[in-house]
Amino acid sequence: MPDYRHRIETTEAPDSYIAPQVSSAGVLVAVGTAPVNQAADPAAAVNTPVIAYSFADAKAQLGYSDDFEKYTLCQIMDNSFRKAGIGPVIFINVLDPAEHVTSLSETASVTNRLATIEETGILLEGLTVTDGSDTMVKDTDYTLSFSDEGYLKITILRASAPASVTVTGSKLDPTAVTKAQVIGGYDVSTGAETGIEAIQKVFPKFNIVPGILAVPKWSADPEVAAVMAAKIHSINGVFNIFAVVDIDTDTYKVYSGLNDARTAIGVTDPDVLLVWPKIRKGDSVYDYSAVWPAVAAACDAAHGDIPYKNPSNEALGASAAVLNDGTEILLDFTKAELVNSFGIATAINFQGWKAWGDETAAYPGSANASQRYIASRRMLAWLRNHFVLTYCSKVDEPMNPRLIESVLNSENEFLNGLAAIGAVPSGTHISYDEEANTLANMINGEVVFVVEWASWPPAKHIVAEYRFIPELISAALTGGGE
Repeated sequence: MPDYRHRIETTEAPDSYIAPQVSSAGVLVAVGTAPVNQAADPAAAVNTPVIAYSFADAKAQLGYSDDFEKYTLCQIMDNSFRKAGIGPVIFINVLDPAEHVTSLSETASVTNRLATIEETGILLEGLTVTDGSDTMVKDTDYTLSFSDEGYLKITILRASAPASVTVTGSKLDPTAVTKAQVIGGYDVSTGAETGIEAIQKVFPKFNIVPGILAVPKWSADPEVAAVMAAKIHSINGVFNIFAVVDIDTDTYKVYSGLNDARTAIGVTDPDVLLVWPKIRKGDSVYDYSAVWPAVAAACDAAHGDIPYKNPSNEALGASAAVLNDGTEILLDFTKAELVNSFGIATAINFQGWKAWGDETAAYPGSANASQRYIASRRMLAWLRNHFVLTYCSKVDEPMNPRLIESVLNSENEFLNGLAAIGAVPSGTHISYDEEANTLANMINGEVVFVVEWASWPPAKHIVAEYRFIPELISAALTGGGE
């Protein structure tokens, strides 16, 4: 079968102006579990992307609980919207109320016509409330709502309130979610995409290009991390993004042993960032992968929504860096440098808590500037996604000089604008490669452009050399220094 192509795509190689559609590099897609029992339609919030622009928006669509261990997406809701003030965020919940459930039977006393069942995840569908002998009628004898903690509140409407009520039914069981369900996949018989695979639905559903993939808690598993690294390339056949992977702080507790951690997790993809340990903000503890994307998005926003600056030495808004057991981790520059030398980003407290680390998971295996630095990888993905979004409208246009000139003029004006603000070096440009555009390729409908670009390496080691000049003393004493 001939190598037939009918698409637009980009590859990475060692007179009309088109207004560019710029993809936001920092849009986070998070996969995990949420207390969807609180949502208006719990079944509709399973294995499908849900976009939220605020905490209230996220809570209404997915529910919320402070139990981040059970409900891993809630830590991103809390950190991104309430702590960092960054959005939007796209959530993919894998906790299924049709599958991940356990039975419930609880009794609670009634005080001031209100009873509270201090359990999270209680499903309203199929719930029965009794007053000890009789089954009560919803909206006649009582109403149901959820507290800020996710607990079930039963408000008694009867003229005479019972002393207690008993609730039976079912509740969500996050512990029943498996690694395989988080990874997900594509069902050839139904066409359903689940788990991480559901990232393929994001652009068709929202017309938003994902920027960063995070799977808090689960990403510390090598198999999940490997799938994340595989799925961030050629999303929908054309888009490329970045991923953040946690290192397990239960297993790896000491900074000096983290090289063993990166070997165990086995990911060396340049579009993946490894992070350690966890981050505490006040009384809440977050997986670092739930915090770093908000740091990156804030850094992008401060630089024109262009990811040319490494999100290192940027404020975390943290109270401490901790292990899962609560042990505080205090790294100075020397210790943090060792962690970074393993290709792992960490956190330091120097004039406030900062994200600290420039290298991707490709380092130290690759010291190539286009592979090792976070900003280089995110900038390349951003440029490639921009090209696809901007020039997709040109697919199937006549391959004539007007088409070639249109793309060249438009893109070079765009790249020159990036150079003018210091996002890329001057000289970054696009050209039409005559050698690559052979007659056979042209007859086959293929046109090739070459973009020569570079990204700025981070100034990650700044040195001031102080020199003692004795002559300054004599010059000052004799008046020669005036």
